[in-house]
Amino acid sequence: MNEANAAGSAPMSARNQGHGLRRDIDLLEALGSPDACHTGGLGVVRIAQLVGREKSQVSRALKALAEVGIVERDPDSLEYRLGWRLFSLVARTSESRLVRVAGPVMHQLSVGLEETSHLCVLHEKEVRTLLSVSGHSYRLREWEGRGVPAWITSAGPVLLQGASPDELYVRFGATDEVSVPALWAKVKQAQEEGFAREIDEFEPGLVGVSAPVYDFRGRVVAALNVTAPTDRFAGRLDHAGRSAMAAAAKVSAQLGWEPRQAMPRLP
Repeated sequence: MNEANAAGSAPMSARNQGHGLRRDIDLLEALGSPDACHTGGLGVVRIAQLVGREKSQVSRALKALAEVGIVERDPDSLEYRLGWRLFSLVARTSESRLVRVAGPVMHQLSVGLEETSHLCVLHEKEVRTLLSVSGHSYRLREWEGRGVPAWITSAGPVLLQGASPDELYVRFGATDEVSVPALWAKVKQAQEEGFAREIDEFEPGLVGVSAPVYDFRGRVVAALNVTAPTDRFAGRLDHAGRSAMAAAAKVSAQLGWEPRQAMPRLP
């Protein structure tokens, strides 16, 4: 009898744990909702309404999650938001996921434009290439891991979106190499157009475009770049920019980004 009870208790315990995990995920999804992002956090009452549970149950669960850093509570407003440990876990896996998700989309982009595309990220003062993909189903590894100054590429202004002029001065300083006002103007233009372009800045005879990739928080985490010789690519920069935007939006969607407005259609 005792053995039978023991045998039956294990599956029941597993089911209870599974239900508890799903309830915790519901809480995290509520804290990642547009409502929470807009206000910077949510109170227990509002969270309970969103997940359809009793306030006391939600309060106990949130306290347990806060103890391990999965969520955190503002000491003044007493509202909850997603915590440091959750973002730390996401950061550890985001780069590998980014490369995995971007690869097939970049291949389609490269096939459509008949040019090589690059997945770039910002590292201190440089733009570094994580992945390069051609339209012929192979990777150009000589580009991967390479870093170039952020201010001479189209990817730089895209990756620096969200930075203020003061932050640009702190990052790049007042040097002869970079004009912060000029870089700031490029950042603003990229924000307005949805993509950035560069002509003969990275290297004479080369032009390029870059579009932003967003994560689930709406932050720019990477740029999709296409660079090619001026004589065959300069006349297609607008079309290439819109193509890069559409491809970047596909990658962003797979990272959990939800755009507030529709992406422009290709002509």
